[in-house]
Amino acid sequence: MKVLIADKIGKDGIDLLKKEGVFVDEDFTISHDSLVRKIEDFDAIIVRSRTQITKEVIEAGKRLKVIGRSGSGLDNIDLTAAKTSQIEIVNTPEANCVSVAEHTFALLLSLFRKIPLANTSLKEGKWLKHELMGNELRGKTLGIVGCGHIGLEVARRGAVFQMNVLGYDNNGKALSQGKEMDIRIFGPDQSDLYSMLQLCDIVSLHIPLNSWNYRFFGEKEFSSMKRGSYFINTSRGAIIDEEALLKALNENKIIGAALDVFEIEPPKTENTYSLIRHPNVICTPHIGASTYEARKSTAVNVAEKVINILKDVKA
Repeated sequence: MKVLIADKIGKDGIDLLKKEGVFVDEDFTISHDSLVRKIEDFDAIIVRSRTQITKEVIEAGKRLKVIGRSGSGLDNIDLTAAKTSQIEIVNTPEANCVSVAEHTFALLLSLFRKIPLANTSLKEGKWLKHELMGNELRGKTLGIVGCGHIGLEVARRGAVFQMNVLGYDNNGKALSQGKEMDIRIFGPDQSDLYSMLQLCDIVSLHIPLNSWNYRFFGEKEFSSMKRGSYFINTSRGAIIDEEALLKALNENKIIGAALDVFEIEPPKTENTYSLIRHPNVICTPHIGASTYEARKSTAVNVAEKVINILKDVKA
């Protein structure tokens, strides 16, 4: 069996594939056109977020049996084309959830304690002790939109910080898991989302990007939030309407936002840069899952899943 690894994953996952006797081709910078030409020789492909598995790629993969995504999001894979071609898709949402949840709180604490400004100003020789008054997380209401693996990890950390944790999800399994954790859950109707937003001091997004939720969080959702609240997005940039967020910030409806993801990455439009440069916004370049632990875990996890499918096919 032959596996093409089109994006850089942890060495442990690659070693596991080789240990199982799989031929591995590592081509971490392969272009889309080259991938279309090359994929026909492979039984499986493993990607992260860089490589786009389009319908053209899938149709060219005559031997392709499984697409592995080292990570949680599947928005770079044409799921309809894969289903039509009877190609299995595996991902690893459970493997990087701790890293993303921890990064969410790193952003939240940075917002509440104005850490980026404190760091920059002190390096510039300024002593802004009195200007950098912050807030505690304790007692604040945290609203989590999307109660999957990552959302529930964020909820656990919110409880440790003695926050009042609410959740919204339209998935029955997520709703039941949230109730087991003693989180007040809203859903499944979108009207339930608006009910939750009105109660939150902080709203954090943790939903996957797919065809139905492009710019899911827009002007109506931002206007439903409490005045003076905070907003965090560590899921996918295209889930929110960036222009609507900028408007909410300029109108002081939202007094702080933290973003790890953007609709276009790296950012290219002036609208996005206006958001990035806003004085009440802190940003990171899509590094929520970028930890050594998550890289190892996702690589091993996706390798195991790909190996199991290839073994079943071979049998």
